[in-house]
Amino acid sequence: MLAFLPVVLDMTILHVAVPTLTQALEASNTQVLWIIDIYPLLMAGLLVPMGTLADRVGNRRILLTGLMIFGLASALAAFAPNAPLLIVARMLLALGGAMIMPCVLGIIRRTFEDETERGLALGLWGTVGAAGAAVGPLIGGALLGHFWWGSVFLINVPVMMIVLPACWLLLSRREEITHRPWPIGQAVLLILGMFATVYAIKAGFAAKQPLAIVMLVLTIGVGLLFLFIRMQLRSPAPMLDLSLFSRPAIVAGIIMAIVASGSLAGVELTLAQELQYVLGKTPLQAGLFMVPIMAAAALGGPVAGWLSARFGLRPVACLSLAISAGALAGLAVTNFHDPGLIVPVLLASLGLALSIGLTASSIAIMGAADASEAGAAGSLEATGYELGSGLGITLFGVFMSVVFGRNLVLPDGLPDRLADQAGLSMGDVYITAQQVGADQGAAMIAAGKAAFSVTHSVLLTTAAVLMGLLTILVYVLLADARTVPAGSH
Repeated sequence: MLAFLPVVLDMTILHVAVPTLTQALEASNTQVLWIIDIYPLLMAGLLVPMGTLADRVGNRRILLTGLMIFGLASALAAFAPNAPLLIVARMLLALGGAMIMPCVLGIIRRTFEDETERGLALGLWGTVGAAGAAVGPLIGGALLGHFWWGSVFLINVPVMMIVLPACWLLLSRREEITHRPWPIGQAVLLILGMFATVYAIKAGFAAKQPLAIVMLVLTIGVGLLFLFIRMQLRSPAPMLDLSLFSRPAIVAGIIMAIVASGSLAGVELTLAQELQYVLGKTPLQAGLFMVPIMAAAALGGPVAGWLSARFGLRPVACLSLAISAGALAGLAVTNFHDPGLIVPVLLASLGLALSIGLTASSIAIMGAADASEAGAAGSLEATGYELGSGLGITLFGVFMSVVFGRNLVLPDGLPDRLADQAGLSMGDVYITAQQVGADQGAAMIAAGKAAFSVTHSVLLTTAAVLMGLLTILVYVLLADARTVPAGSH
């Protein structure tokens, strides 16, 4: 749990820091998206290779190496003088995080053979995951209230100085490993294929690159992934056992992880900007506003383990997703200017339900995998989380920009150059408003706030519809999922 916490904090701690960081580094809109996205997107490509490497070398060794890299990369990110160097530091953070995450799940799978105990252990893991992701904006807001933007990364260094010796002392030096070579060529194929494919999707949606370039990169990415799959099917020692995908519970768990984590990351990023740009809250106030998500998410993990043992995985997973969809739909039509009691209740419902849903996905995947497949299965689930977060932020960010631009009604008389820039994002409205007269600038900001409120409602409604569709899909996929009777040992 200690090893996992800094990795999951780093997924969301930047959300409230985006406005501050953008101004300090004079980062463009594209650079800001890369600073946030490079971490989950690169990690998504690295997780399966690192998970299978851990099965061969040992979880303890890979975990300790990952913790060291993560600590050093955090220090580099904190003192990055410009946006490109911060992007490089975030790439190193992704490498360290990709070594840590599968090992945490692999250690849990190998330590707890009893299914009821494993469900509770994965519940605690889910709590750290959901609560860590939710508490990220709060910690980020508190740090930004007193220190410079780099403090959101520097906080990881003292944590690693405690976690590293603790893991070195507490983790067993004896563990079962798979005595097979680690095919580095297959790993490189997978990393390049995933990154090219995800980059093409990102660039295509953002319309930042010509269609010909997007299609070329997408073709290369899909081609590399196809080659990787062929190698797995033909190789006597494949890096990833593709038969894992023949188990419906594993497929359901991965899809749940992608959609739920993507929705959570996108919603948090949207809320953080709405609260700061439209309602004028400080980063700390924005973090405090999201406390109900964090507090409820902390309860969701252990509750999910207990509920799944008591009632079975399928009803728990489907009900949690249905409640998430309802909470998102409720937030879409609620007035944040006058939140009353309804907004905290909806935020708490969302945090609790998504936390239960994410833990249910872990129970589905790890329950369908044998102990010898723990690293590979754990890396598949973690890939779902990271891919979900990365794509969630990308698609929400791009969707937000398109909807915002269409709803923005700027005052007359603005030069075309300024009008085009203001239409990109709420941050750009504030930047361009400083380049015109006070009255015109105030009118621009008012127009921007009105457009962002509409955008925010459209995004939350879309997330609610996605969650509703996921509920139906998971209900079908988990039809034959094993259930664990209460109290069984």
